[in-house]
Amino acid sequence: MKKIFLFIASFAVISCANDPKPDPIDYTILSGKIENSKKGKILVFNDNFKKEITLNKDDGTFLDTLRVQTGYYTLMHDKDKATLFLTKEKDVKLTTNATKFIDRMKFEGKGAAENNFLLAKTTRNKSRDAIAIFSMEEPEFIKTINGFGEITTKLLTEATDLDEEFIAYEKKNIKYANLINLSKYPMYYPHYSKNEDYKPSETFNAYFENVDYDNEEDFNVYKNFKELAIRHYSEKLNPFENIKGAIDTLKALKSQSLKNVLAQNLSFFISPSGKDSDYLYKELSTISKDDEFKKELTEKYNTIKKLVAGNASPKFNYENHKGGKTTLEDLKGKYVYIDVWATWCGPCIKEIPSLKKVEKKYHNKNIEFVSISIDDKDDHAAWKKMVDDKDLGGIQLMADNDWKSQFVTEYAIEGIPRFILIDPNGNIVNADAPRPSSPELIELFDELKI
Repeated sequence: MKKIFLFIASFAVISCANDPKPDPIDYTILSGKIENSKKGKILVFNDNFKKEITLNKDDGTFLDTLRVQTGYYTLMHDKDKATLFLTKEKDVKLTTNATKFIDRMKFEGKGAAENNFLLAKTTRNKSRDAIAIFSMEEPEFIKTINGFGEITTKLLTEATDLDEEFIAYEKKNIKYANLINLSKYPMYYPHYSKNEDYKPSETFNAYFENVDYDNEEDFNVYKNFKELAIRHYSEKLNPFENIKGAIDTLKALKSQSLKNVLAQNLSFFISPSGKDSDYLYKELSTISKDDEFKKELTEKYNTIKKLVAGNASPKFNYENHKGGKTTLEDLKGKYVYIDVWATWCGPCIKEIPSLKKVEKKYHNKNIEFVSISIDDKDDHAAWKKMVDDKDLGGIQLMADNDWKSQFVTEYAIEGIPRFILIDPNGNIVNADAPRPSSPELIELFDELKI
């Protein structure tokens, strides 16, 4: 809760020579105008700060004082984003048009030069063909990425109106931008070039040899470094191979901010089928210092404890592609194999051919196959079209509130595809059942004599 303290100053007659210096300004002023705004508000935020600002409904103007720490912030209007550099004692004014958010944006006032520099960098990056760049052979790619950094550094050092503090921040930002682009190459290049045999060279790997990934200060300031550090440690923290080793690695980190994020990532493995869920819950609750996350973690843990075999399944009552609605009760008397998916989910689409084979194999058996889409309401037409185009079988349903649908939250679903098996009495057989492409599914069906 914000508390406003009113300080009442007492006055005394003293000499001018002894007058104290005025306190430094501990805020920045952000003002401006967004024409044609339909949302009527903007959001300014980073990992440690968040402020929503309401626009004047008549002309889209706004003005607010922000008590910020020096660093990079995101300004969001609807789905459009821009990067800001904010520090104390600044008076930044921006103007733009909601229909051409970046193209029409410009900054004025004290602090404008730094933000216009970032805006020009964003515009340059937008014009680059990412697919063409990541399709390049390794030497050409390295030269291209380093070239982008050199161009930005040259512009930075040649500018005469930039604050020295910003220049220092931006030099590091350029370095981390280069590293994050390099780190993505081993994943993107094989896909775009169709060269699945690619392995990074020693020259390539040398760029990452001296990176201090466990750096609290840079983790909290630089978005590119944050992504780089998370990517680096996520590859090391593999709970499938060694859950205790993953926890020990996490405990050994110095950066608490990094620990908090990685603990949140590892919480994904607390699941109905996770044999180490109890251990993970206990350890992550201790490692993380993020109170909001720990509250959510406890809620998730308590939810999955209810999803054991034999317990009554959460219910659903969703729109059927063929018309009307279908409930779990409508299917009582048969096993129900549920596929929770979405039209935008690549791994979900990849399972469709296997699901069709399983459906055909068990046609007229004591089992119903139900697919529940968690597409957004705006994608309702896309869901209808995909069901028709791919000739999807079984019972095709659409959840009423995408990820927030009651059935989805009660099954603690955080990633898709997710498969669930329910018995003829409406009780859980497996809340995290094998995928259609897994031989374990048929083994489970045979064991149940379906």
